[in-house]
Amino acid sequence: MRRKLIVGSRRSRLALLQTESVIARIKEANPDLDVGISKMVTTGDRHTQLERVEVAIFVKELEQALLDGRIDIAVHSLKDVPTELPPGLCLLAVTERLDPRDALVARAKLSELNSGARIGTGSLRRTVQLMSYRPDLQARPIRGNVDTRLRKISSGEVDGVIVAAAAMLRLGWQDKITEYLPLEHFLPAVGQGALVVEARLDDKEIAELVSPLNNLTSWQGITAERTFLNALGGGCRAPVAALGVVDDNTLRLEGMVASISGQSVLHASQEGSALSAEEIGAKLAQKMLAMGAEEIIAEARKSEKG
Repeated sequence: MRRKLIVGSRRSRLALLQTESVIARIKEANPDLDVGISKMVTTGDRHTQLERVEVAIFVKELEQALLDGRIDIAVHSLKDVPTELPPGLCLLAVTERLDPRDALVARAKLSELNSGARIGTGSLRRTVQLMSYRPDLQARPIRGNVDTRLRKISSGEVDGVIVAAAAMLRLGWQDKITEYLPLEHFLPAVGQGALVVEARLDDKEIAELVSPLNNLTSWQGITAERTFLNALGGGCRAPVAALGVVDDNTLRLEGMVASISGQSVLHASQEGSALSAEEIGAKLAQKMLAMGAEEIIAEARKSEKG
């Protein structure tokens, strides 16, 4: 019987809170287990001013530590995890998803901000949806942890920022949220609001330890989302958003694909049995590729290479 578990985590305050919440769940069922945290700095933490956000920048050091045997599991924000994992690794459990919406922290609600107000975001997806909803506002690129972004408001650098609602909730800063942005205008990133545990594929003992943490409806929703993204081309730089919601065993998946310029924004949905999450994700991807997403993604790849 395993006596010690080493959990890999990023060093940020939010990441550690997330990791500690997963550890607490593991300890509930295994009170005699000695659990330690290995805190790591990822490429994304070291280079907060990257002009182009690369795939896996917040997880690859943790994944290498798993492959090297230095840690037993890694806890990630699921939105940071690529749809294709390194050989030998797998996702074991998704905890119950928190609010997947984007949130605005600003001097006023989005509809009430003066024309020309500066809104900070490090996400092309958020920028495109913001400009589609309020083209008279200015989107300003920002990076850094949530607290770093919020300080840009008090310093006057921006008039507001868009962040993940789940991050604010986990930090206990829900009172700072000006408003939760409507899903019909601001679809979230794939996996936003969910935490995932990653481990080695062949470690059956770890699987038995962690698998009970998995929340089935959250798993079904994110499976549809990640299948959708992967079918579009998981590493594509075009702004992509998706949200899968399960209600009474029916899964409804909403998707968005947009051009980098924001001139073309496509929306579509697909629903079916929650037991067929992968099929739903694949069908929505095919539907949106037929609508023109294929050309949008090709253009994004061309722009990336150029």
